[in-house]
Amino acid sequence: MERFLISGILSGFASVLANLGVAVFNDGLRPMVPEFLEGRIDRKALAATSFALSFGLVIGFGIPFSIGSAIILIHSILLGTDIIGVSTPRNKTGTVMAGIIGALYGIGLVFGLEKIVELFSKMPIDFLPSLAKVGAPIIVGFSVFPALVVGYQYGAKKGAFTLITALLVRQITTVFGKIPVSQNVNITLNSDGMALLISVIIMLVFAISDKETEKTDSNKMLVGIFSARVARVKKNIIPLSIMGGLIAAACSLRIVAGDPISLKLLTETLKGMAAGDIRNFEAGLVALARSIGFVPLVATTAITTGVYGPAGMTLVFAVGIFIKNPIIAFFVGTLILALEIFLLEFIAKTLDKFPGVKACGDHIRTSMTKVLEISLLVGGMIAANEMAGGNGLGFLFVSGFYLLNKTSKKPLVDMAVGPVATILFGIILNILYVLQLYVPVAVK
Repeated sequence: MERFLISGILSGFASVLANLGVAVFNDGLRPMVPEFLEGRIDRKALAATSFALSFGLVIGFGIPFSIGSAIILIHSILLGTDIIGVSTPRNKTGTVMAGIIGALYGIGLVFGLEKIVELFSKMPIDFLPSLAKVGAPIIVGFSVFPALVVGYQYGAKKGAFTLITALLVRQITTVFGKIPVSQNVNITLNSDGMALLISVIIMLVFAISDKETEKTDSNKMLVGIFSARVARVKKNIIPLSIMGGLIAAACSLRIVAGDPISLKLLTETLKGMAAGDIRNFEAGLVALARSIGFVPLVATTAITTGVYGPAGMTLVFAVGIFIKNPIIAFFVGTLILALEIFLLEFIAKTLDKFPGVKACGDHIRTSMTKVLEISLLVGGMIAANEMAGGNGLGFLFVSGFYLLNKTSKKPLVDMAVGPVATILFGIILNILYVLQLYVPVAVK
């Protein structure tokens, strides 16, 4: 019941903010909102744009990652609420409609995902256990993303240095990571977490100490040019802060996660695994690293459009991960998002003083995406191959799906190919079984 309630409130409130033009989740939609508010495009055009930008991501990205997990990827909710919010009239009746439809959408999403899982589990070949393997390479492979950021920004040699250091730290931690505290009591350091931590530290050191990237006053100029739009964001600080608190609370309750990586890590903490606390720390570290990538983007788009993101600079996800009490997480999340908005101009101008960090933002988002694409494709192949009993059919299907997707006029984003292909393969295996064209290793 708690999941339905929180999801409904979160979705309903996000839909209202989108309807009022206060906040939208899709970065590509944000610049279009002031065009509508200032009368240069009509609501139909805005709604059509939102649908075109977001619907495919909901179906092909958000929902596939959420299937089989107790945690919902936030994209499933907030991309949908973007569509709902901008599609309803911008008047009192329309705002109420947006809230109601948004709440029903959130509740329906939770209900629908549960029913999909139930349906899959009742199939002759239950492929849900294998589906969990899709995200397995993420945990190990994600330590690579800071090295990729460094490589993009400072060259392959420094990127290689970061990668080799991470590999060494991981191996040293694996061998010597047990620290005796007292008799029969040891603290075991997690090798993947340590590799990720050292990689992030190296990345930040390079970015902060960067003296070569040219300093500019671009953000300072934007603040001056778009002062009215900055004022609009600050005017809506209360509802935006509440939205941040709701997301932090939902994340604290492990109802939502901000990205596929932290979703996978947090899912493991729900399974009562021995490394639960370590996975929780890793998920929080991932959320913080991701926030670094979004600070320049969110700050710049907020200044130029007057429209914020419902999750702000995404720090609220880290709040929800680290603070397990949802009430405290709500208040801290509210405070964090309020501070983001209050300090918006200061943050933007400060980024001008650290051009390395500013430039780092784009590379972080790109690198995370690249790592996810590879990890999920490999994970999809592993999972599909396991479903088919290791006969190679899974490798054939997922690799074929990936390559054919490249030829499609409306391809799925590469990141979604692994999960979508694996789910489809599980369904196809069941069809083949019914047609007596496939004999599984074990049938229920």
